[in-house]
Amino acid sequence: MASLLPTNEHPIERVLRVLLGLGVLSLTIMGPKTAWGFLGIVPLATGLLGSCPLYTLFGFSTCPRKQAS
Repeated sequence: MASLLPTNEHPIERVLRVLLGLGVLSLTIMGPKTAWGFLGIVPLATGLLGSCPLYTLFGFSTCPRKQAS
């Protein structure tokens, strides 16, 4: 059975997504102060969860495969 939120992001990608999300969210406080900055919630959430819904939809993963012992 497939998991609802499978881990499909590489750890480095997760860090970059969190940083990008925080950067875009900062636009709601600093910079142009527009509501568009709330789009930063998407990369922030996917980075924190380690699961990208689009990756799951298309069967894509950047997560390193675990070695079978």
